[in-house]
Amino acid sequence: MEARDDLIRARRDKLAKLVAAGVESYPYRFERTHRVADLLARFDELRQAGEQVTIAGRVAAKRVMGKASFAHVQDDSGRVQIYLRRDEINPPGVSDPETAPYSLFKTAIDLGDWIGVRGALMVTKTGERTLHVREWTLLAKCIRPLPVVKEEAETGRRYHEFSDPDERYRNRALDLVVNPDEREVFRIRARMISLMRRYLDEAGFLEVETPVLQPLYGGGSARPFTTHHNQLHKDLYLRIADELYLKRLIVGGLDRVYEISKDFRNEGVDRIHNPEFTMMECYAAFADYTFMLELVERIVSGIVGDIHGTREIRYGGGSLDFTPPWPRVRFFDALAEKTGRALIDADLSELRAVADEFGVEVPDNAGRGKLLDELFGELVEPGFDRPTFVIDYPIELSPLAKRHRHDPRLVERFEAIAGGCEIANAFSELNDPDDQRARFEEQQRLRGAGDEEAMPLDDDYLAALELGLPPTAGLGVGVDRLAMLLTNRSSIRDVILFPLLRDRDGEDER
Repeated sequence: MEARDDLIRARRDKLAKLVAAGVESYPYRFERTHRVADLLARFDELRQAGEQVTIAGRVAAKRVMGKASFAHVQDDSGRVQIYLRRDEINPPGVSDPETAPYSLFKTAIDLGDWIGVRGALMVTKTGERTLHVREWTLLAKCIRPLPVVKEEAETGRRYHEFSDPDERYRNRALDLVVNPDEREVFRIRARMISLMRRYLDEAGFLEVETPVLQPLYGGGSARPFTTHHNQLHKDLYLRIADELYLKRLIVGGLDRVYEISKDFRNEGVDRIHNPEFTMMECYAAFADYTFMLELVERIVSGIVGDIHGTREIRYGGGSLDFTPPWPRVRFFDALAEKTGRALIDADLSELRAVADEFGVEVPDNAGRGKLLDELFGELVEPGFDRPTFVIDYPIELSPLAKRHRHDPRLVERFEAIAGGCEIANAFSELNDPDDQRARFEEQQRLRGAGDEEAMPLDDDYLAALELGLPPTAGLGVGVDRLAMLLTNRSSIRDVILFPLLRDRDGEDER
């Protein structure tokens, strides 16, 4: 720590030296003519024209000699070598060589500093494309030294002291500085969301916004975060899902709607769960869950192909092929294959015995739906690497879904699973208000028995259903989890810029 403090003091001394020499330490703006990638793409054209170019970025490397120096400047698109000569940088008749531009660059500019440079392009004797600098400008001093990065010449692998994943999540700014490849993760995520919007817009869906603060949460089985509005003197909840509000809009006559939103669930943190996460939910009138099944295949396979140029991508130690059609597997068939038992009519005692046999931990107060969900999540879901639709879920597990038209023990629901985790969930939506009230009342019974994730009874939503909800299909897609697949990342924290973390004393922190 003491050595680091000394380095920080040394950098502050250099900043003071620059300021004393009349260098503006933190200018208001800087005009550049090119990003580095653009400059390199047009290098021959610009060099032959003798055009003066201006770029800006961090100093990523620096090699100082007597009368000349080399460095690398890196922006968000790439890096390029720059070359400075004392006699060309310093103005004629310099009175104090120590405060001349070349001397200041040599002695006061550090790795990590932001600079702007202007000059013409050249190729060195070793063939490296280079910007021959005639003027440089300090844009911001990097006062905290960056980790020293070492790169293998043969493999290009990078090594540095800042590689622990937990430290990287806690200091994402530094992570993106020293791990520029990580920026691509978030560029892919942003493009994925943009493409998702494009596909939905082209399919006739209208993007809408629904409340984050809600007087009554619903649309999923989860514990909410609670807050309080001082002036209204009432407790409010951060939404756990958009579903009940979006279906109100279908009742109101907006036939196809969608929202890409932040949802919040007061639950644990693990490889695929973060308490704050991003969902896309969409609803289509006059459709059922088979419509959404085809929509998921079309959108997800399309996004994969648009981003990667192929529908088969690398994930983990293997590959995932998103080419339609994806396999369809019935919920109880998949569960029977893993347990050796037909559990569609199993009661609580039999399900609990199966959980004990396979070492699946379940709460003592778990109902039938919770037991089936835990068994499926532990025994079945992780085995689906290839994109697969699991269809026709037990009715106890889906209080907002329509009963299956051929089997009243089931609902018309599917989950899309890939890479061992759920990425999408869809229903034929329950639109019978009396059936919905009975399902809510059963949820209330489970809540009274101690199930904190059971849904509350929402009279306002039931009143909306009584106005008439036409046949409707609904879909939710986990944006973060889909981003994990597209970027070959195994943890949701890798695709969320600022995940919620447990602090070093055991409490949660951002």
